[in-house]
Amino acid sequence: MDKRGPDEQRALSIRDIARLAGVSRQTVSRVLNGERYIKASTEAQVRKVIEENAWRPNSAARALATSRSQTIGLLVSARSHYGPFSAATAIDEAARARGYAILSATLAREDDASISEALDAFAAHGVDGVVVIAPQQRAHEALQRVAIRVPFVSMHWKDVGDGRVAAFDQEAGARLATRHLIELGHTRIRHLAGPQDWSEAEDRMNGFLAELSDHDLPVTAPLLGDWTPDLGYEVGLRLLDHPDFTAVFASNDQMALGLMHAAAELGLSVPGDLSIVGFDDIPEAKHFAPPLTTIRQDFGWLGARAIDVLISQIEGGDASGLADYPVPQLVVRQSTAPPRQPFG
Repeated sequence: MDKRGPDEQRALSIRDIARLAGVSRQTVSRVLNGERYIKASTEAQVRKVIEENAWRPNSAARALATSRSQTIGLLVSARSHYGPFSAATAIDEAARARGYAILSATLAREDDASISEALDAFAAHGVDGVVVIAPQQRAHEALQRVAIRVPFVSMHWKDVGDGRVAAFDQEAGARLATRHLIELGHTRIRHLAGPQDWSEAEDRMNGFLAELSDHDLPVTAPLLGDWTPDLGYEVGLRLLDHPDFTAVFASNDQMALGLMHAAAELGLSVPGDLSIVGFDDIPEAKHFAPPLTTIRQDFGWLGARAIDVLISQIEGGDASGLADYPVPQLVVRQSTAPPRQPFG
């Protein structure tokens, strides 16, 4: 039986939280909005009271007080692939941690009409801002033609303006992968690229080519893939039947998995006969046979950064200082080693 009095049984307000924490209502609001320059001990006390009382801010009241809906639109064009799916999940978690709800729209097509429809739906719900996860070139071109009338952040395109991008440096990550193979002694390296229409695929291919050029190594035209292990397997069977290379940089881990399957089927050892590097560090990569050397992207960090950039815009701040492109991390496992005798 609830022993609280009538006044205590009602839902707690932000004023109640302020009273229990011994601070002003404005201080509680600043903590909830993630504002800077709040004394650490004060923020800790407020959050302790919030946690002890299992309190959640009333979104309607917050909207009336701030003239905002506390809602962010999330526009995703390819949720079925690991990168966009992981980014979308990270965005959702980061937004909720900052007190915002997510209204999500997944595009069936990356054309003007579909994007306009999604943005109109966001506008009808009064979203405060939009995060765009649209790695395809055609989606980017469509977004440039369709006006976004609220603050927005892109997870891919660097040419949308300072303070509107949150992304890892894909080209630098590809350089890391290629340089790792070169430093092991490989001089004949192939690249299995992603779809030509994807920004990440283009950046990773450019990084691979630039690194080979910097080391004066021969370049063979990259092979275009589709992100799937089936494609990696098919390409692997064809290339590894008469190989003239000792290493492959695959543009994602799934295609690298397909390559490993093909190598095993043809009786080739990884990394004895062939070294393979992937990209993304999917959860299964460390369990491949052998475990896969890859490039890790911290999607949790990326989601939090995207929300920081967006909320800074929403609140009228300068987000340009948050727009950087950190280099992802090389994770070395057992799928790479110095080359043995060349094939042939």
